[in-house]
Amino acid sequence: MGSKSSMKGMLLLATPLAISPAYAVTEEDFLVRNAENLVNLCTTPPRDPLHAAAVNFCTGYLVGAYQYHESLNSGPDSHPLVCPPEPKPTRQQAIAEFVTWAQAHPEYRNERPVDVMFRFMAGRWPCKKPPGQE
Repeated sequence: MGSKSSMKGMLLLATPLAISPAYAVTEEDFLVRNAENLVNLCTTPPRDPLHAAAVNFCTGYLVGAYQYHESLNSGPDSHPLVCPPEPKPTRQQAIAEFVTWAQAHPEYRNERPVDVMFRFMAGRWPCKKPPGQE
C-alpha cells in the first residue's frame, strides 16, 4: 500500500508539469536579447502568472522604440524608415501584425528585437522616396 500511495503522490506532483505549456514566458525573456524573447512576451497566455508584466513589457518596448524613431524623424530633413498610413493602425493592431509576421519569419528570431521590429515595419509601411531619389 505504501508504494501505491507514493506512486499516486508522484503522479499528482508530475501532473502540473505535464499540462503546463513548454512555451511559457520566462524571466529570461524579459532580458529581450533577441526577437524570440520579445515575441514570447507579446504572446504570453492569460493563464501565465507573468502575463500582465509580459504583455505590458512587450507594449512598452515596441511603443518606446517607435516613438524614438518618430522623435528622430520629426524634422524637415528627416528620412524616416517607417511611414504608417493615416489613420495609423491602433497600437494593438500594429503589435498583432508584428507578432504574426515575426512568427512567420523564424529566420530572424535570434536577431536584435528592435532590428526585427523595424524590418517588419519598413516592409509593411515603407516610406515613399522623395522625387529624384527613386
